Amino acid sequence: EFDGRWWHWNHEYIPPWDKNDHKVYPTGAHVPPEDVGANFYPELGPYSSKDPKILDEHLKMMADANIGVISISWYPPGQADENGPPSDGSVPVLLEIAIKYGLKICLHVEPYEGRSVVNFRKHLKYVYETYGSHPAYYKVKRGSRNLPLFYIYDSYRITPEEWQRIFSNRGDLSVRNTELDAVFIALLVEYKHRFDIKKAGFDGFYTYFASNGFSYGSSWKNWKSLASYAFKNSLIFIPSVGPGYMDTRVRAWNSKNTQPRRNGVYYETAWRTALAAPSKYVSVTSFNEWHEGTQIEPAIPLKCGNYTYESYLPRSSRFYLDLTEKWSTLLANKTVS
Repeated sequence: EFDGRWWHWNHEYIPPWDKNDHKVYPTGAHVPPEDVGANFYPELGPYSSKDPKILDEHLKMMADANIGVISISWYPPGQADENGPPSDGSVPVLLEIAIKYGLKICLHVEPYEGRSVVNFRKHLKYVYETYGSHPAYYKVKRGSRNLPLFYIYDSYRITPEEWQRIFSNRGDLSVRNTELDAVFIALLVEYKHRFDIKKAGFDGFYTYFASNGFSYGSSWKNWKSLASYAFKNSLIFIPSVGPGYMDTRVRAWNSKNTQPRRNGVYYETAWRTALAAPSKYVSVTSFNEWHEGTQIEPAIPLKCGNYTYESYLPRSSRFYLDLTEKWSTLLANKTVS
């Protein structure tokens, strides 16, 4: 209705990554509005993330849940993932709505096509000139300066030596102590990434994945060790907590990584582990990554043909927003004290 076509909700089933998996899985695309590429069904229906009315509702939900900063999936102007339209045009709208609800916005830089340190620096300049002075653009106090923060997804695809060109004071493209300086947060997936991240000159790391055990970084049992490594090396550790994981409506072969929600027990265990690590910042995966079933956005029970969507029953549709408010308040109080 808003975009003139479906994006994302009609996601196709992805073929198995394992070439030795010869089982027969569903194929083809989902057909919204009832049939969507997710195991849960959104209370708002299959919406457009470019619709200002939807964005307003989303930001209100987040503000009510005591979320302080929204990290939005970002591609440079004119670029996008293969399942959606370019997203940079939504940033000005989000920044304006964020002011209304007292929220801040930062960018989660996706592995856009052709990403290199040379064009990454160019995009930093674009972001600085376009959004850098907006009051809702998130900044972190570092010494006497307030610097923006960037999450860099799949940062390991570029070598530490290349990243040093931007992040080292001596790099030929260095942004340090310039107007483009920022707090750069790398994605830690494997154990060895901790050393690469330090060598590359990143300021910290996050773990992103909501499935406990899926990667070294997303395994709760490793968070104490990661927090300790970060502390000893003056890095920021940002564990990523999630309410569960279920993506079999797009990756029908991936049930081994499913993490049932268990009426909030899974989410609360993740939060408890993150705070005990300890960590000053916690990121939530996710507000609305519906394909992977990590959303805290309200979902409702629904049946579509012979498929019955998962739901939050017997809890309310806002249950995971309420849990987020509880734990983000605990985090804020812990950080202050």
